[in-house]
Amino acid sequence: MNLTKFGTFYRMLPNFQHHFILKMPRHAQTQHGDATVDEENIVLLKNAIYQTVPSTEPLTCTWFYNVDPNAVPVRNYVTAIVSQDLKIALPEKRKADNTEQVDALKKARLETKALKAKRPGFSDDRYEETSYYFENGLRKVYPYYFTFTTFTKGRWVDEKILDVFSREFRAHPPEEYKRSILTGSLKVNYECVPVDYKLKHNDLLSNTVHRHEVPVTDQAITIVHMDEDIVVINKPASIPVHPCGRYRHNTVVFILAKEYNLKNLRTIHRLDRLTSGLLLFGRTPKKARLLEQQIRNRDVEKEYVCRVEGNFPDGIIECKEPIEVVSYKIGVCKVSPKGKDCSTTFEKISYNGTTSVILCKPLTGRMHQIRVHLQYLGYPIINDPLYNHEVFGPLKGRGGDIGGRTDEELVKDLIHVHNAENWLGVDGDFGSEGLILQKHDHIENGDKEVETVSETSTTVNDDLNKIDKPPLEEEEKGQTNRVSVGTQTGHDPPDTAYNKEKATVDEHCYECKVRFKDPKPNDLIMYLHAWKYRGPGWAYETELPNWADKDWSETSVE
Repeated sequence: MNLTKFGTFYRMLPNFQHHFILKMPRHAQTQHGDATVDEENIVLLKNAIYQTVPSTEPLTCTWFYNVDPNAVPVRNYVTAIVSQDLKIALPEKRKADNTEQVDALKKARLETKALKAKRPGFSDDRYEETSYYFENGLRKVYPYYFTFTTFTKGRWVDEKILDVFSREFRAHPPEEYKRSILTGSLKVNYECVPVDYKLKHNDLLSNTVHRHEVPVTDQAITIVHMDEDIVVINKPASIPVHPCGRYRHNTVVFILAKEYNLKNLRTIHRLDRLTSGLLLFGRTPKKARLLEQQIRNRDVEKEYVCRVEGNFPDGIIECKEPIEVVSYKIGVCKVSPKGKDCSTTFEKISYNGTTSVILCKPLTGRMHQIRVHLQYLGYPIINDPLYNHEVFGPLKGRGGDIGGRTDEELVKDLIHVHNAENWLGVDGDFGSEGLILQKHDHIENGDKEVETVSETSTTVNDDLNKIDKPPLEEEEKGQTNRVSVGTQTGHDPPDTAYNKEKATVDEHCYECKVRFKDPKPNDLIMYLHAWKYRGPGWAYETELPNWADKDWSETSVE
């Protein structure tokens, strides 16, 4: 049977007198809320056509007579439908004898409903899972319970569940995943399975964990500009924009929602977690699309500042080396002839005898573009934990020299070094949790009560009066911006100190038994800042960070 997809419609071709048109759900809410599962939908549709449909749950179809889809343009064929929804049962000869497939179909439907019910997106229930507290210059999150869900990936099929988790998910050792399977916190299709269970297509994996988020700097997110269409902020370094890996509540979108009552913002562009500076969000679909289009058309001029090693050459230096993504999984790029075209101009602003402040203007928007081009030129950002590292070879990637490694060897070396130093950034995949730790020391502690637990776009609010006073006005009055604004949102403001009564402890949680040494706030900062953005009829800029001062030196950093 040949199934051809048009948008959310599917039709059966070619030699059927009766054509069935079914509208299938396009997305299912998985752990990140936006995973496309068209492949699963096609399987469900095919199963629905083949399987027996009980009289209590008849298949709803749109039934056509004498329609030649090849003679009518697809768009007209779909829009010209004058349908009569008929609740029918498939003829007896089309029924399948495989009751196992029927049961699998029912289960898949229930699982999809369960996912949608459990993952409505960014809602108040999600925001209220836990709260913040400030300690040692860091914003921390009280541990909380959270269930990760994902469908089985193709490469996992027919593999044992314990083998998959041990290899793909690095958050815990294999023994911990074995315990989770045996105790039932790690389930398949919401049912307990043995440790040697072999994964199947469309299996739904769910793992309930006692989640300990990574701390970020306690520096406030400040509002640069806000109106009914757009929000422009100054993002502190170390805070990711969206939930990913080990970050959820310690993200820009969660902090803005919980402390500024700015919810359901539309992302226009992104900044790396370690990069600070201008970040734009749309509050209306029209504005978001307009700015996205301006960025795609390169109508937006972006200026960054950074501090690099050595005395950068005078004049305007342009780098047009193409950049290739070595691994999307771990988020690493390099200069390569096989990469995409990109261009960045650099100009020295100041030199303090050892390091230089550089003005950077990326003309394109490739991943890690500024950082990779500076590495190639031999002037990496002084505290770039990735591209200013010997893992790229003795020359640290200068001139594209990565020590003669292949891409596979480089990725392997990066993961190996990361496991020792904990600095590599990874995407937000289900299995990326264990690869987002910040560099820190830890001390094993058998105590179950740990006093310091730390680790290193749709509708919008139309009522601006929900924030009675702009954050900058609060700061001018000498008040604590985060607390005063948070009090107006209905969510608890951050605690100014750790509150033991709010901390939950799970006797089976590995991280509850470990006391981690906090990273210093300066260890969470990279000296790269988005300074100015200009577009047709608009312009925004932030104050420069203190490390961009002409006379700044590393000895001034505590």
